[in-house]
Amino acid sequence: MDSVLKTVREYFLMTFGMMLYSFAWIGCILPVKGTGGGAAGLSLVLCSALEHIGISIQIGTMVLAINAILLLVAGFVVGWNFGIKTIFCVVVISMGMNFWQSVLPDGDFLHLERILAVILGGILAGSGIAICFTQGGSTGGTDIVAMVINKYRTVSYGKILIYSDFVIIAGTLLVGFHIDTVIYGYVMTAVVGYTVDMIMAGNQQSSQVLIVTHDYEKMADAIANNAHRGVTLLDAQGWYSKHCTKVVMVVCRKRETSMVLKFVKSVDPDAFITVGSVMGVYGKGFEALKC
Repeated sequence: MDSVLKTVREYFLMTFGMMLYSFAWIGCILPVKGTGGGAAGLSLVLCSALEHIGISIQIGTMVLAINAILLLVAGFVVGWNFGIKTIFCVVVISMGMNFWQSVLPDGDFLHLERILAVILGGILAGSGIAICFTQGGSTGGTDIVAMVINKYRTVSYGKILIYSDFVIIAGTLLVGFHIDTVIYGYVMTAVVGYTVDMIMAGNQQSSQVLIVTHDYEKMADAIANNAHRGVTLLDAQGWYSKHCTKVVMVVCRKRETSMVLKFVKSVDPDAFITVGSVMGVYGKGFEALKC
């Protein structure tokens, strides 16, 4: 029963995220003649090109067609292992776009300044994508392209996203859009990326504190007993002194970092400390591993 409820919750949240994403495009981006990257941005370019020859296609239908072609290519090239959730999200995006296009008023019904509409669209689109990602879904488009490219060459997802979005947004110039639309498109893409990062990191962001001190036992006890955080001792050797020692490692929430540093200073004011940001800490005391 629990597994059924978990599955229902996942698909409900993915549906909500994709409806939010489609509203961002239809309600915020398109009314102010904005653009963006991914399958939705490419669909806008193709729909605009077809309008010049008298063919009118809803953007949601074009998104579905593009993703369907990409899924077929990926299936034959890398195998049919992209998952039912990807197909589900692709269908919901397309249906959502067509739904919002049929129920929302024509024109800029939000009456926002163009830059504000673009930023709002980026925030909503990024939020929808992040919700989808947290449930194990995918928006298709660039994700599918990345799978195909990585079959033959190892290229990071981030680079594929940047390059494809750059080309797609610049391509709007070929179908009659002006340079300001391209600029707003890059702004929208940046806002989407930032929003996704912030939501995906969220409360999972933590700090990893590495402490080099001669009195590592007292340091470990002080942190474990007062800050109530787990402590790990790592074997280390100073290259200059050639002395073997221990490095005290602590992983804690961002908000707990200053407290940990306070205890470090009280034990050894001369300790050498590095503090780094880590994301996605899983295990006891942190997030449960969902897979």
